[in-house]
Amino acid sequence: MILGVLGLLCVLPIYWMYATSLRMPGDVFSLSPLPWPLSVENYVHAWNTIPIGRMLANTSVVALVTALGQLLTGLFAAYAFAVWEFRGKQVLYLLFVGTWLVPFQVSMLPNYVLLLQLGVLNTIAGVILPSLCSALSVLMLRQHMRSFPKELLDAAKVDGRSSWATLWTVVVPNLRPALAALGILLFVQAWNEYFWPALVLQRSNAMVQLGIRSFMGTEGNDWGPLMATAGLACLPVFALYLVLQRQIVNAFVRSGLK
Repeated sequence: MILGVLGLLCVLPIYWMYATSLRMPGDVFSLSPLPWPLSVENYVHAWNTIPIGRMLANTSVVALVTALGQLLTGLFAAYAFAVWEFRGKQVLYLLFVGTWLVPFQVSMLPNYVLLLQLGVLNTIAGVILPSLCSALSVLMLRQHMRSFPKELLDAAKVDGRSSWATLWTVVVPNLRPALAALGILLFVQAWNEYFWPALVLQRSNAMVQLGIRSFMGTEGNDWGPLMATAGLACLPVFALYLVLQRQIVNAFVRSGLK
């Protein structure tokens, strides 16, 4: 009962966003729970005002490359910290995870200056490069790998497999649910990022998060097209979840069993 009420409270803002986007332009402030008559005029206006298709494509590329980069670096680092034994491992791991506690405002200026020197400001690459490594992915994947059966790793070693082959043929197939769940988390985090793209792409509305601000002004917000654009921006995340939902459920089930 309580979970059902909390679920409805979480869904209500999303429903109201789409309901507002489907109202007639003159009815956007209506408090009616059902948008009637239905209208796609807000979507047409938003599509004709800003290049939503190009923005969604750019945002998808940034979120996908960022999530994959963080997954790969996290996978490699977590495998080393969980499986290998070397001097100073624990100290190095604590220092690495400690970077997660550093506020973004501390690293923002050095990253900005570095991008300026590399000549990649106002580019999609400038948004992606500083975000290719995540301490969160290392922390989560290391916890999963520490609970991985050591007998399988020993068997792979006896079988003559290298560490690289063991990672891709033994570890990764068994961590597929955890990787899928973490991948969605990283993708959504990169997709929702606003401040860093706004800082790097100062002269461009190349991403959908920045394009939404086109409908915000000092004289008032154009709520209909704004909600329509926000609704379109949510669709790729919903689609990704629908594709990988089985892997996410398996990840939670396995975590609960362990």
